[in-house]
Amino acid sequence: MIFGRSERGKPPVEPVTLKILVAGGFGVGKTTLVGAVSEIRPLRTEEVLTEAGRPVDDTDGVEGKHTTTVAMDFGRITLREDLVLYLFGTPGQERFWFMWDELSEGALGAVVLADTRRLEDCFAAVDYFERRSIPFVVGVNCFEDADRYPAEDVSKALDLDPDVPVLLCDARDRESVKEVLIGVVQHAMAYAADRRRAVTT
Repeated sequence: MIFGRSERGKPPVEPVTLKILVAGGFGVGKTTLVGAVSEIRPLRTEEVLTEAGRPVDDTDGVEGKHTTTVAMDFGRITLREDLVLYLFGTPGQERFWFMWDELSEGALGAVVLADTRRLEDCFAAVDYFERRSIPFVVGVNCFEDADRYPAEDVSKALDLDPDVPVLLCDARDRESVKEVLIGVVQHAMAYAADRRRAVTT
């Protein structure tokens, strides 16, 4: 019976896969965010910080950090049966920025993770995505010992365009991170629709 066919009788859904970047400054929580939400064991390329690297890697404000990502973090999350996100966490230090071009190839959008104690550390990521017209949201990782600011204040401090969403989050919390990722997808879809309208008018 065609109209009474059960869910079991439906053909399998081929999910759409989308690539999302997670960027930001050194020690802001990118690896934590990917690990909190990934449904597979995340691929990590972390190395122990050495004394030789101390002059290069600015650890002010993150003195308790002992490892650093040297290539990327990779994770995966299924938002719906037909929508899977692949997450690529970028390295935060300037000496690894050359990898960003490779990682951003084919990306739908990005999360720029920010720490209000070191807000200036995410300027480079914001500038990178603006110059390449890659839609992004800013996720403010609310560390327990950091001052809390309204999203509007963070937006002004970063001199963001009014349409760039600023979302408060906890990079350790799966549900909080999911809301940020949903925000990226929604913003990227709206961004693409605006560009299509601009071309046709």
